[in-house]
Amino acid sequence: MDIGVVLQCTPPASRVIELARLAETYGFSHVWTFDSHLLWQEPYVIYSQILAATRKVVVGPMVTNPATRDWTVTASTFATLNEMFGNRTVCGIGRGDSAVRTLGGKPATLATLRRAIEVIRELGNGRSARVDDIVVRLPWAAGSRLEVWVAGYGPRALDLTGAVADGFILQLADPDITAWTIARVRAAAERAGRDPAAVRICVAAPAYVTDGTDAALAHARQQCRWFGGMVGNHVAEMVAKYGTAGDIPAALTDYIDGRRGYDYNLHGRADNVHAEFVPDAIVDRFCLLGTPDDQLSRLRELEGLGVHQFAVYLQHDAKNATLAAYGESVLPRLASLVTATKSTEGSN
Repeated sequence: MDIGVVLQCTPPASRVIELARLAETYGFSHVWTFDSHLLWQEPYVIYSQILAATRKVVVGPMVTNPATRDWTVTASTFATLNEMFGNRTVCGIGRGDSAVRTLGGKPATLATLRRAIEVIRELGNGRSARVDDIVVRLPWAAGSRLEVWVAGYGPRALDLTGAVADGFILQLADPDITAWTIARVRAAAERAGRDPAAVRICVAAPAYVTDGTDAALAHARQQCRWFGGMVGNHVAEMVAKYGTAGDIPAALTDYIDGRRGYDYNLHGRADNVHAEFVPDAIVDRFCLLGTPDDQLSRLRELEGLGVHQFAVYLQHDAKNATLAAYGESVLPRLASLVTATKSTEGSN
């Protein structure tokens, strides 16, 4: 299983770049960032500096949307970074949340998202794409390679992901919900005539490594409670559309009963007062909290469900400590053991 990290583009940008560089030294495979240009700094500018300061990590937004930028501009940006740094980008995309809502807009429709995915991926891979009535191509991008991973929770978004996406991003780490979403994505891929196993699965959630004490766990919960509030925005919209009937897991919908609005000025922050409705049980299920052994246990469970990458949301007061704990006590134990020598004692 790959381990990535998700950063906010909070000033100074040099700090974001340094955290990305440090993550690579600890063995993290991907560096994702929020993409919400009013709340934080512009990520694509920062990606160029992250790529220049690292050698192997793949960078991309978690997640961009079809509304903020012209799709051809998005594709050109990725292709330019790929030409400069050797195909080390990935495009995470969804319908849009804070980036559009802070401007008074609404998330894109799934039909628009689907068209955006096609244009960005075709152009980002050096191929032609139809934009309205014109067929266009980036003539200088023949060598660019770009995967498009889609984030979503609702049944129709999961169906779209399975039908067209290179990867699926689930922004929570509850095993039961993970199993349901993966099954839905894979079934959609099969209906579309695709190999279900070819769709990469990324689970993203805060991780907070503790010393195992009750006090440390209580602190970790408070630092990560914001995440349940953020997920609640998407879940509330899904409940409004689909209700709570059908096969949507109750574990995903029940907890938002106490939700009372949301202030995007506090989006993604540990001190978000609009996450007070989120109970400890949801924080424990949605996030990875506890000792390195606890972290490894949940990661193994997710891996067994078919997850290819876990991406650590690093929005709390222990950024460096979390990177170090994962790099020194978690990632090495996730890797397959390969020995340098093999005993031949007793052989003829």
